[in-house]
Amino acid sequence: MTGIDIPKILKLAPSPAYVVDLGRLRHNLAILDEVQKRSGAKILMALKAFSMWSVFPIIRETLHGVCASSPWEARLGREEFGREVHSFAAAFKESDIVELLGLSNHLVFNSFNQLERFRPLWEKEAGRVSIGLRINPEHTEGHTPIYDPCAPCSRLGIPRAEFEGRSLSGVEGLHFHTLCEHLFEPLARTAQVFEEKFGEFLPGMKWINFGGGHHITREGYDLDGLVDLIRYFRQKYDVEVYLEPGEAIAIGTGVLVGEVMDVVHNQMDIAILDVSATCHMPDILEMPYRPGITGGFDAGEKSHTYRLGGPSCLAGDIIGDWSFENPLKPGDRLAFEDMAHYTMVKTTTFNGIQHPAICTFEPETGLLEVKRSFGYTDFRDKLS
Repeated sequence: MTGIDIPKILKLAPSPAYVVDLGRLRHNLAILDEVQKRSGAKILMALKAFSMWSVFPIIRETLHGVCASSPWEARLGREEFGREVHSFAAAFKESDIVELLGLSNHLVFNSFNQLERFRPLWEKEAGRVSIGLRINPEHTEGHTPIYDPCAPCSRLGIPRAEFEGRSLSGVEGLHFHTLCEHLFEPLARTAQVFEEKFGEFLPGMKWINFGGGHHITREGYDLDGLVDLIRYFRQKYDVEVYLEPGEAIAIGTGVLVGEVMDVVHNQMDIAILDVSATCHMPDILEMPYRPGITGGFDAGEKSHTYRLGGPSCLAGDIIGDWSFENPLKPGDRLAFEDMAHYTMVKTTTFNGIQHPAICTFEPETGLLEVKRSFGYTDFRDKLS
């Protein structure tokens, strides 16, 4: 990975372990801060993608807050991040609303039904908690159906037709989230559709939230285009503009260190690791996608090809096929790249498999610090 000292991390880290490079984290934050300063937007961090709270003190120096998808995430944001908390979920229980009203700066509803059902509760907090609606522009940019909020029959966001005859009394903002790992151009197209369908409701609103899925810190992102788009909406409608990326904060910052435990042969060589696709990298199976490995190549490209599998009893706990310049043997370390976002937040202890330690690496000093390690009691106490 660019700018990360993989050999030193492999030497210093326990296995398995997630390791976040603080230098790369600061690099991403500098790009996001440039966007904020040039555009006037406020950028939040999506906790659903990255909620490693031990690094929140670094992140909150730049970002304005967090967006939460549940009362627990909102509480984490309030207690550990300490800036703005914006909350949204597909639906809320009354107990959720009571808790979230005490934790949130913005509370976004996914339907007019919920807006009106809980009106007696949120109206009491008028002036302190800003209420919004998530809209569905019915404009698909998603490349993976499971992550496309604008897919047919989506439960996420309110279509334009549902606004007919509805009261927006008390609603101060509109929120849309349609992207996933996208560069600027899909946002530009979505924003145009959003304005065409919902622009009539923007006069009098206080804010617009462009949601997440913006790969702002990825190479090739059109930062000038993003700045111009934000300025356009701020100036035309006199609104605050929020973005809430998750991956953009953590992309390129982390690795998952794993170790070869055994090599077996069944029609091909198979290396069994102490890291698992299903337990530690579930998006490999869900999305699906193929992670990068430092020093790993496509199958057959180098002399030694292996199927890499996890230690669980799931037959499909397969990370994928790679080739290497040298044969793998027990004790060898591998670094799976870009493993900070949507990894730690989605792990399980299925089969009682060891949960990776959570670490930081400071490139300026060469210090690797284990922020948390996990033991049997963590596994036991998750159950009853």
